[in-house]
Formats: sequence, C-alpha cells, structure tokens
Amino acid sequence: MNRKRIVVTIAMVCTMTAVLTFGGRFVGRVSAVAKDTYENIEVFTNVLALVQKNYVDPVSTKQLIEGAITGMLAALDPHSAYLPPDLYKELQVDTRGSFGGLGIEITTKNTVLTVVSPIEDTPAYRAGIKSGDQIIKIQDEFTKDMPLVEAVKKMRGPKGTKIHLSLRREGVLNLMEYTLTREVIKIQSVKSRMLEKNYGYVRITQFQERTDDDLERALSNLEHQNGGPVSGIILDLRNNPGGLLTQAVKVADEFVDSGLVVYTDGRLESQKQKYFAHKAGSHTDFPMIVLVNGGSASASEIVAGCLQDHKRALILGTQTFGKGSVQTILPLDESAAIRLTTARYYTPNGRSIQATGITPDVIVDITPITQAKAEGGPGFPAIREENLPRHFEGKGKSAPGNENKSIQEEPEEMPPEQEGELGKDPQLDRALELLKSWNVFKTVVAQNAP
Repeated sequence: MNRKRIVVTIAMVCTMTAVLTFGGRFVGRVSAVAKDTYENIEVFTNVLALVQKNYVDPVSTKQLIEGAITGMLAALDPHSAYLPPDLYKELQVDTRGSFGGLGIEITTKNTVLTVVSPIEDTPAYRAGIKSGDQIIKIQDEFTKDMPLVEAVKKMRGPKGTKIHLSLRREGVLNLMEYTLTREVIKIQSVKSRMLEKNYGYVRITQFQERTDDDLERALSNLEHQNGGPVSGIILDLRNNPGGLLTQAVKVADEFVDSGLVVYTDGRLESQKQKYFAHKAGSHTDFPMIVLVNGGSASASEIVAGCLQDHKRALILGTQTFGKGSVQTILPLDESAAIRLTTARYYTPNGRSIQATGITPDVIVDITPITQAKAEGGPGFPAIREENLPRHFEGKGKSAPGNENKSIQEEPEEMPPEQEGELGKDPQLDRALELLKSWNVFKTVVAQNAP
C-alpha cells in the first residue's frame, strides 16, 4: 500500500468514527473536521517521507514518530509529555517514594532547565543547589532546548554513580560546578516533632501513595510526645512540589470534617470531579497555620486552598507556585504512556490558582542568603507557573480576588539550611507566635463569655 493510500485510509477512519459518534445532524461539520485532519496528516506523512529519503543518516520510522509525539505534547503546555518505556517505569516508581537520582524538581523556562526546588535531604539539597538555579550542562552536554523528560532521564541512574552539573545562578559570574553522587532517593514524605510544649510541627515534603497514613501516624506521635492533645499545629508545605491529587484530598480531609475539598473541571464528563471531606477521623480540635512559598505547588496548593477557604487554617509565607492543572497518565500500551493536562482544579470557593497561586493571609517574605548576594549580585527571582512558556490561564475566580486580605510583613533573611529551626526560621517563628496568640485570645473570650 503506497503512502497516498495510507493517508486516505486514515482520513476515512477519522470520518467514520466522527459520524458514528455524533450522528447525521453534524455531517457537514464532521466533514470539515475530517478534511482538515486529512490535509494535516498528509503534510505529516510528506515530511516523514522527505526526512527518511534525504536525511544525512538513516533514521527509523519509530524514532521519527516518537519525536513527533514528543514535540506535539511539548507544544501544548509545560506539563504534558510523552513517556517512553523507561520514563513511564520511573514515574510509577516516583509515586512510591523511592528512586535513583539527585533529588531536584525541575521545569523549563525560556528553553533552559530550571530548578523549582531541591528535595530535602538529597544529594542536590546537601550540595547547596537552590530554587531558580539554571542547569546549563548535564555532564558535557548543553541543555538548551533539551526536553524535560530527557533531562530527567539523564540525571537518573544507578546508586553510587556520579554525574556532573554546570549551573548558572544570577549574580554569580562563572558557572557553578557540581559533581554529585546518585542515591536511591527514599523520600520521607512526612516529618514531625514538638516545637515546644503543646505546639507541634508537621512537614510534608511530597504527596506520595502513603502520605495520608504517614500523616495520621505523625499526629498520633505528637499527641503521645505531648502527653495529651496539642494546642496547635504548624503544617509546613514549603518547597513541596506536589504529587498525587488523591493524597492531597486525603491530607485536607484529615483537618476538615465536611464540605468540598477541591473540584476539577475539564472538557469530558469524567474530568469533572468533586472531592468531599468526611467527619470520621478528622482533626478539628486545634488551630493550624500552614507555611507556603514559591516552591509550594499543585497538591500543596490544593491543601492550602482548601484549609484557607474553610477558614480552618491561617496561611503564612509567600505566594505559591500557581500550578492549578491536573495531569492524567494515559497508557499507549503496556510500556509507554502520555502525561496529558486534562483539567483545571478549583478550591472550594471556586478559585482557580492556575498561573496565580495561593495568596497567604499573612505574607512573611524571606530572602535566602545566597552566594549571589555574597558577591553583590541580585537574588534569583522565584520561578512560578506564570513564568513558564506555553502556560495557560486559570478560569473562574482568581486567587488574588479572594476575600482573605493579606497582612504584609517585612522580608527577613535566612540561610535555607536553617529552615524549620526555631530562632533561625522567621516564618516558623512568626507562625508559632500567632498560634500562641490565637489560644490566648480564645481563652480571654471564653473567660469573659456570659
């Protein structure tokens, strides 16, 4: 069968499928769609034939088709991608919280790989790689225009093997060179401790398959350490890049006993979903403050937005990343898949945070002390969804238009390695002060009640 007949067959299949789906009333419209599809498929097959005939080296049809799929999805938005067998397998490992690599969440900004945030207690974090650093080279290969999934593949590898990264940090004249040793990254998604008597601290680093169970154990351990119920909790979601939507819902459900947690809206009915809280097992008998920053994304924003809308917690920190879209993994066969943006998600009050983020109730800014500042250069600006090429806008209420009026506080400086330490972390210190004030106010009101 020649190429022309292949194109005709594809077009006929498209036409028949559309007619069977929509019925005779839309024949005119379907014919127009089918004609457009046919013409563009013909262009594609022409290019395919020209490349195979004229390219300097022989190239397989599979290689060209996979490249076309990769480009097709990359043209949509920053989060849709083709997952060949090796990356699809790694994605499945990721959500279980154990994989081999360096421990950094990355994105692409202006065709350059950029660090969103390092994952706590990983080779990248310990080496001092920062949010906003640009990855210029992996080994000796320049990363400009390198697909995100390919970069991830290159940085992953067996435990104990070394990899060299060349990073650019604004304000630093020369490239910063790092030789890192890959580790099996076992992310402890929930960490907790008592800050002082009656006040607990819980940090969620990522939303994985067991995060809700880990959180429940952490809350029980805090009560045990305290010798009874706590008077307040600080939930730290800073630099948490997100994870599983289902886990975000379950974590929010731990602190809200009724009502909507989040809802998604897409083109298909299956993408219009509502998730509700349940009374059983909810912890609603203590005040909460949630810490967020520009590295808090996706699932972190779902939790923060839910607790803010329900007035269950005070949100403190800086504007979040603004990733308000849902990605669905759609398998192509048993080994490969595509990651496709299929819906936007909304907070209970109907706020879309896509490209805007969650605005804290109390803004406490922190300017990390970086090498750039030490050398007199400006700090690197935070990377958020709105900075990414091909990002799309949210629909519905925008986050800054919410009814929560933010309190602006002066920026303070803090070395990032001291994050989470009382007396060295201004956001945490401020949160604890507010929790104590909250309880003092409640006590005074109760004493003066008639």
